[in-house]
Amino acid sequence: MLGSILSLIAVITTCVAQIMTNTIQKKYKISSTQLLYQSCLYQALVLLISGPFLDRFLTNQNVYSFEYTPEVVGFIVLSCLISISVNFSTFLVIGKTSPVTYQVLGHLKTCLVLAFGYSLLQDPFSWRNILGIMVALVGMILYSYYCSQENQAKSEEASAPSQRKEAESDPLINVENGTPMTNELPLSKGTAWEVDKDLHA
Repeated sequence: MLGSILSLIAVITTCVAQIMTNTIQKKYKISSTQLLYQSCLYQALVLLISGPFLDRFLTNQNVYSFEYTPEVVGFIVLSCLISISVNFSTFLVIGKTSPVTYQVLGHLKTCLVLAFGYSLLQDPFSWRNILGIMVALVGMILYSYYCSQENQAKSEEASAPSQRKEAESDPLINVENGTPMTNELPLSKGTAWEVDKDLHA
């Protein structure tokens, strides 16, 4: 029950964070590096304050009483560097695309991790893993297909007005198509009579 509640909270907070990341970058027209620079201090403070209490609540162990060897410190530093790269890639992907695309890439990463674990490390593979990978692949294929169709429709809608404006602004295109030029006005009868009168005079 506790795991389900924590998973639900994690899903909600992740969705809100990703949507806000995309909204802030597009609203204020800032890059992923700028947003990460402005938010990293607040993220570090939140983890520094809430991390020890959550560890004590979930594992019944105190972080400060742990014996930190050089190997442990090295792995902690490596984990911090990896988390920075993950945060940077997250902000970059969400800013350039959308939160849904980031989730699709996350599922692709999970499928690749399972596949490499089975092929390289000989991890056990159950029917649930196979079914989950198949469902994820079908979802990614459908998402890619509908995204390509939507982008194609948008590009066609954007190119149609520009082509119409070019056709209206270029008189040579109208002449080639057999359409009379609008700037050539026919002479009126009065004008032709005056020319004839001048010739006889």
